[in-house]
Amino acid sequence: MKNLLSLHYWTNLRPEALTPLAQKIFIGFLLLLVVAAIIIAIKKNRSSIYRGWFKKMYSFCVSNTVIGLLLLFFNYEFVPFLSARFWLGLWGLIMIIWLVFILKSLKNIPKIKERAAQDKELKKYLP
Repeated sequence: MKNLLSLHYWTNLRPEALTPLAQKIFIGFLLLLVVAAIIIAIKKNRSSIYRGWFKKMYSFCVSNTVIGLLLLFFNYEFVPFLSARFWLGLWGLIMIIWLVFILKSLKNIPKIKERAAQDKELKKYLP
């Protein structure tokens, strides 16, 4: 844990390989993203008010799986600049920001439901 808090650990352009435990956790996270993408791919094809949200989550999962696989490959092959730890930190930060925007769009769904109910009520009286 002491290593994670040092500036040298995050800015070293020629880092050592991930530990076997860290590599297994990283691969497990990527597998979790793949499983989530498959489940969301099935759900996003259904006609629902959540369809747009599922599309956003699907693109989030697939994009981050590809980026994670690239980072894992660069780390495995010891590519000097592209295996640097700050890429993992930047990737994690971007994932968090992206998830915040996706969850903000999820907040708008009750308003959309209410608007759809009002439109349905209005169409009931129109010929």
